[in-house]
Amino acid sequence: PTHQPVETVSGLRVFPNLDVMRPADYEETAAAYTHSITKTTGPTALILTRQNVPNLEADVDTKRQGTLKGGYVLKKETSDLDMIIIAAGSEVQFAMEAAKELGDGVRVVSMPCMSVFDKQSDEYKESVLPADCTKRIAIEAGVDGLWYKYASKVVGVNRFGFSAPGDITFKELGMTTENLVAQAKTL
Repeated sequence: PTHQPVETVSGLRVFPNLDVMRPADYEETAAAYTHSITKTTGPTALILTRQNVPNLEADVDTKRQGTLKGGYVLKKETSDLDMIIIAAGSEVQFAMEAAKELGDGVRVVSMPCMSVFDKQSDEYKESVLPADCTKRIAIEAGVDGLWYKYASKVVGVNRFGFSAPGDITFKELGMTTENLVAQAKTL
């Protein structure tokens, strides 16, 4: 399933003992690779994009250590926390752009690996996704079902797409900063 694999990543995520790592940039990829070669209790799947993605603006150690924990605060809000945008892989760039448009109260969480994040301490998970912030939206270019354990709204792809260059396909499927901002404003 390589042509329009909208269900593949979610399908892999439900395999027992398989860590599915979907890094957003080269620092997260380095950490995901480290995880894959040091994990001794099962396999790891590295899900990478063929598109060019920007290097995310954050401290290298924050990105690497956060990736090893499965998820982390990539961009912390600079005023009272109003909303959290959660993303993985190539869609993290849209989350970062949307946060700039939505204001100072928006936090961006990069979630390269749900299974690793879910194994973290309750204190760590609460520091990343505080329970008192219920305005949460996630974005991923795939079926959206698994994201609802973290967010009340998900921008996902629940249909097969079509053949076109990546930027045209993403626009048609709603994988854009503009759509993410519009959906976030409905929370």
